[in-house]
Amino acid sequence: MTTSPERRYTDRLEDFSERHAFLVDLALALALLGSATLGASLTLPGAEPPADDRLAVVLMGVSCLALLLHRTHPRTTVVVNALCATIVIAQGYLLTPLLLGPVMASLYWLATLTGRSTIRAYGLPTMVVLTLAAAFSDSMNHVGLLLRTIGPVFWLMLPLAAGTMTRLRRAYLAATQARADHAERTREEEARLRVTEERMRIARELHDVVAHHLALANAQAGTAEHLALTNPPQTQRILHDLTGTTSSALRELKATLGLLRQTDDEGAPLEPAPGLARLPELVSSCASAGITVTVTTEGEPQPLSPGVDLTAFRIVQEALTNVTKHAATQTAHVRFVYDGSRLLITVTDEGPPTAAAGPAKGFGVMGMRERAHSVGGELRAGPRPEGGFEVRTALPLQPSVSGDEGT
Repeated sequence: MTTSPERRYTDRLEDFSERHAFLVDLALALALLGSATLGASLTLPGAEPPADDRLAVVLMGVSCLALLLHRTHPRTTVVVNALCATIVIAQGYLLTPLLLGPVMASLYWLATLTGRSTIRAYGLPTMVVLTLAAAFSDSMNHVGLLLRTIGPVFWLMLPLAAGTMTRLRRAYLAATQARADHAERTREEEARLRVTEERMRIARELHDVVAHHLALANAQAGTAEHLALTNPPQTQRILHDLTGTTSSALRELKATLGLLRQTDDEGAPLEPAPGLARLPELVSSCASAGITVTVTTEGEPQPLSPGVDLTAFRIVQEALTNVTKHAATQTAHVRFVYDGSRLLITVTDEGPPTAAAGPAKGFGVMGMRERAHSVGGELRAGPRPEGGFEVRTALPLQPSVSGDEGT
């Protein structure tokens, strides 16, 4: 938005006036005193001037001194100036804009610093009193009544209108600045929220990758140690699978950390986000760790959005990881049910009733629940009455909120 040179000049004058308020007020009071003194010496042709000029000079001096208090006592300033001007006009001095200078200045500041009710309470009575004084003044006997009243009304309305415009302009600028500050704070808060959400998303990814593969690697290493002497061929196969598990962990960890290092100008292709298409690989890795996983599907499989596909895979992965780490069993069941516009996933194990009480309080279940909620789904996890642990989630085939994690 551009600003005109006149507007910039006005803003500079206002800034200077705020920094040097007393000096500006004093210079203005002296200038108005000079103009009022000059106005007191003017008369109409053929009219006799007042015999004593000292009274007008004293009253105008009092008016100009009262102007020094306009910033803190604008009402008092108007009252003092109105009384002094009324006395001067009643003494026979000609009512001119020069003589009304102090009163006009006080009315301008009244309209600038106060509201409409104060203007009506102080400004309008001042206009009425000064207009009546001009109408009955002996110095204007040679002028018609209409001309006697039009002049004072016009000159006293002018500072009230100018002061009101100044007050409205300042209120507009203050409101504009307040909106700009609010918008800036809102942008900063939104940026912080986005950063927090991104950190949570990356934390979930790291937790899923590291926890799953380390749990499998630990189970595979323990099984290999147990079979090292009794079944060397099986031990060799398990160690081979252990190498694949650690390699897969490193690949996924590298891909996740690569998102943190990538800048906007880097166009390197990213590895596709994992989905249910990698479920056989997940089942195979669990089998090498000694966990037999059975997978059943009911209903006609439907295509999933990338975000829901990633969420479904990560939930199944975390649930099987918990079985590997916590459940005292060697079997787990994964059941997929395509029900209309939803995908129901159930992961259960057949351990003892107390075997899986621990995972429900860990970060794994919390992360699964957050993932389900992020795509508009829901998740429940807890021990089964007949024993073991169950994770049940319902996910929409298409996410109901924006911002899929898989995009």
